[in-house]
Amino acid sequence: MNNMLNCLIVDDEPLARKLLSDYVQKVPYLKLLRTCSGPMEALEFLRDNPVDLLFLDIQMPEITGLTLLKILQKKPWVILTTAYSEYALESYDLDVVDYLLKPITLERFLKAMEKINQRMQGIANQQLPSEQVPAPAAVVEPGPAYIFVKDGTKLVKVKISEIMYVEGMKDYVAIHTPQQRIVTLQRLKAMEEQLPENQFIRIHNSYIVALEWLDSIHKEKVKVGNALLPISDSYRKSFKDFIEKNHIKMD
Repeated sequence: MNNMLNCLIVDDEPLARKLLSDYVQKVPYLKLLRTCSGPMEALEFLRDNPVDLLFLDIQMPEITGLTLLKILQKKPWVILTTAYSEYALESYDLDVVDYLLKPITLERFLKAMEKINQRMQGIANQQLPSEQVPAPAAVVEPGPAYIFVKDGTKLVKVKISEIMYVEGMKDYVAIHTPQQRIVTLQRLKAMEEQLPENQFIRIHNSYIVALEWLDSIHKEKVKVGNALLPISDSYRKSFKDFIEKNHIKMD
């Protein structure tokens, strides 16, 4: 394998293909060969065009992405991209590199690229004499900080810097910003994985808060804007560690 990774995006959603294509262009060692709207198109392309890295949606017409992965005789590295968390266990049995839950942020995408870097580094170490030290992988600077979430039948762009806190409501989350409250079909755990871990912290089974928007911190509650949110016992220590790491002292 050379220094460039040839990659293929397979997703039946045009917006998802466009977002991933934009992300791929930000990574200097990725070369996008093609985007495909379905597994059958991808199979046809892969017959004559081997790729190093496959970005693969799961729920698609005809066959699923997991079925496509099982069909392939020569498997590239695979990063699954999906809105459904229930396939995670099965996907790891197939030795995928990473499992990205939609909506996919650039920061989460770059974390997946770090896993790709580690695999590339492992191959380089096997190929080099023991006295040689491989050069570090290229560092990619973060780009625009936003996510897209479904609000009814439309996708809404939300700036991460404007998210004050996120409220979990069973299968839904409510994203609170100074301007609006957006309710989207998604579990709080999935939303937590999309947000930058150095900017957001879980304080309760039902709440994630942004460090930037914390107005005051007490032993049992935090004030974010006009909301007073509880800190649960199970998240108290991780919250305390988080704010002390950011040079804030808790009462």
